[in-house]
Amino acid sequence: MWEKFSRIWHIKDLRSRILFVLFMLVVFRFAAHIPVPGVNTENLKQFLEGNQVLGLMNIFSGGTMENFSVVMLGVTPYITASIIFQLLAMIVPRLEELTKEGESGQQKINMYTRWSTIPLALLQAYGMIKLLSQSQYNIMGTLDAYKYVSIMITITAGTVLLMWIGELITEKNVGNGVSLLIFAGIVASLPTVVQNVFINYNPSQLFTYLLFVALALVTIVGVVIITEGQRNIPVSYAKQIRGSRTFGGTTSHLPLRVNMAGVIPIIFAISLILFPPMIAQFFVNGSGFSARAALFVVNVFNNQLIYAIMYFVLVFGFTYFYTAVIFHPQKIAENLQRQGGFIPGIRPGKETEKYLQKVVSRLLLSGALFLGLIAILPLIVQAFTGIQSLAIGGTSLLIVVSVAIETAKQIEAQLKMHEYDRV
Repeated sequence: MWEKFSRIWHIKDLRSRILFVLFMLVVFRFAAHIPVPGVNTENLKQFLEGNQVLGLMNIFSGGTMENFSVVMLGVTPYITASIIFQLLAMIVPRLEELTKEGESGQQKINMYTRWSTIPLALLQAYGMIKLLSQSQYNIMGTLDAYKYVSIMITITAGTVLLMWIGELITEKNVGNGVSLLIFAGIVASLPTVVQNVFINYNPSQLFTYLLFVALALVTIVGVVIITEGQRNIPVSYAKQIRGSRTFGGTTSHLPLRVNMAGVIPIIFAISLILFPPMIAQFFVNGSGFSARAALFVVNVFNNQLIYAIMYFVLVFGFTYFYTAVIFHPQKIAENLQRQGGFIPGIRPGKETEKYLQKVVSRLLLSGALFLGLIAILPLIVQAFTGIQSLAIGGTSLLIVVSVAIETAKQIEAQLKMHEYDRV
């Protein structure tokens, strides 16, 4: 292990990339502690402690919401915009054509996603200010039009800053930028969580704490298993004779992972499942049908059974959805046929495409079920213990472990590339 760290450190290009990523994460955490002026942060902390939905958002943002910092929205608007355009690409012909144009088409979709992030951030910032100003904790004080607009612009600028930082990190090929920002936010909140555990320690709850540790270990092992699990499809290449030389005639394999989507389904699911109750919060204090409907939505999402079912379904569905976006069996079948490769017992072309799709569907069934069960496992334990922190801890571990594995793999790939260049 230490030998590998030494090799990474002695490769100047790789070392520079990792240091740049770490520096960007430090910038993010520095911005997370710059509060928007005119906000009573002490009252805000009390409000978040009594609100399950916003409290969960605060955990995933690394405390940025608790500080009412300039980056309090995190990358949530950007993730929402990404989800919207990935869904639109499946039903809008123009966007579907762009997805087939390769890198140039993807760049245009990324541009549309960035521009869409700004109005979404403004809308979410307005909603958040409106929600906090209506609370009984006197968080925002007196708001005039100038203060309203200035806070909205500041928060939106913070989201754009994080979006830019995330893309800079992704370009370094040592991890996904958005995932690493979420990772950094969760890890940054761990010292506070541990501190609260020691402060509020109750010897009578020793079994519960041990259960939490066991849950953490099960989650880590489970995520590693589904992330590392893969099926190797044998691929043979026909011999080709060109003049007096013979090419091909080798046997290789095509690795198909149990969970190709990584941590993205979890991030998507959390973003969507937090959206309805957050919107409903705006209308709870009103009157008439809208207030009753909003109260019904809030009560539904506070029901742990319904919440767990929706969470499981979203994780399961997004695993299939995102895999369909990134994995294209038709292209793989065409590339194999073009290179003279074939799967033993399967005819090249359309039959190979159908076979790959069938195998991936079976792998995804087990991978999506396992990922969904791990996601709701803390909620199941919480039903028996009644401790809210278990629900947050399980999902956080799921993201942290998945992002850590993904980042380690990308660094390992960069390390191997440099070794090949030396040879």
